[in-house]
Amino acid sequence: MNTMAHSITMIIVFISIVALTNASNLYPQFYDHSCPQAKDIVRSVVTKAVAKEARMAASLLRLHFHDCFVKGCDGSILLDNSGSIISEKGSVPNRNSARGFEVVDQIKAALEKACPQTVSCADALALAARDSTVLAGGPSWEVPLGRRDSLGASLSGSNQNIPAPNNTFQTILTKFKLKGLDIVDFVTLSGSHTIGNARCTSFRQRLYNNSGNGQPDLSLDQSYAAKLRQNCPRSGGDQNLFFLDPVSPTKFDNSYYKNLIASKGLLSSDEILFTQNQQTMQYVKQYAANQELFFQQFAKSMVKMGNITPLTGKSGEVRKICRKVNS
Repeated sequence: MNTMAHSITMIIVFISIVALTNASNLYPQFYDHSCPQAKDIVRSVVTKAVAKEARMAASLLRLHFHDCFVKGCDGSILLDNSGSIISEKGSVPNRNSARGFEVVDQIKAALEKACPQTVSCADALALAARDSTVLAGGPSWEVPLGRRDSLGASLSGSNQNIPAPNNTFQTILTKFKLKGLDIVDFVTLSGSHTIGNARCTSFRQRLYNNSGNGQPDLSLDQSYAAKLRQNCPRSGGDQNLFFLDPVSPTKFDNSYYKNLIASKGLLSSDEILFTQNQQTMQYVKQYAANQELFFQQFAKSMVKMGNITPLTGKSGEVRKICRKVNS
């Protein structure tokens, strides 16, 4: 093993140890005495928001993911620009894309009313992600709690650490591994694309010029591609929305994996799970055949993701308003 590969391996091992050490301070009963109604409050606000707009379930789930992949699950994605803070909301993965912040504001306001300065924004986001999954028909899990909120944001971290739809298989896997997640988590958490939408700009290259040779991506079903071109032109229409799972767009199920087998994964980062790696291809086949298996592993992988380097104890703070640090 060369020195570079060895040092990356050692970094990954170290990160995994740090992640586990901090995560052991999280436990589902964290607010049982200080704010026993916390979970019910979050669920109630999320239920209303998803009833009003089904897409919100995917939006809230994604906020938790985009939070955890930058400096850990610390609510940093929720901070607006202010003073020395440059918001993560302006990063390439989040700009014109991350949404649901108003729902988080509503959750936080309700929590503050019931239990002032007790429940962190980071925990509210972790609970909202679980509730969103359940409301869309997916699995449930006990959410370990006790995260605290960051005192800053990282625009560069948001630009660099979050997997992008056109990243290579190896780049995305490395981004997962640097967070203490593995290849199983990569395939399983990608399954959250069973709900939600993607913008034309996220997959346009697959329709027209996949590898710089003016040819479309042939690993995309061509009749599906023709349909997509109708609303995703060569130029313009960047923000036009498309279902990530056209079969059951608002239902959390395993049809995402069936779509990949049928060459109907919308994003390149989805389809490569089936076309570029034997191990992930096997998981895709297993999940397509067995929804219960997918649900069980999704719950485990979500807990694992929610454990990425949280701030605990006296680190960070419990924000009063999720958009800004306490003054």
